[in-house]
Amino acid sequence: MILQTVFQTWLPFIYLYVVGGIFFFSGMYIIIKSGSLDPKKRKHKLWIKVLFGGYFFFLFLHAFMIISALYL
Repeated sequence: MILQTVFQTWLPFIYLYVVGGIFFFSGMYIIIKSGSLDPKKRKHKLWIKVLFGGYFFFLFLHAFMIISALYL
């Protein structure tokens, strides 16, 4: 039963945020290295925080919803 839960819920979650994270973080690296977002500028620093915060917000929200559905 526990193995089935891992394969049906947690494995897709891990895949989504690992593979998606690779694309997201490599994209952010390219954006920052190209100078499109300059961490020295105040407005740009805000947008960097918003983008990273959004990624982690949805990661934790998704995990919370899975835990709520399975265990509560």
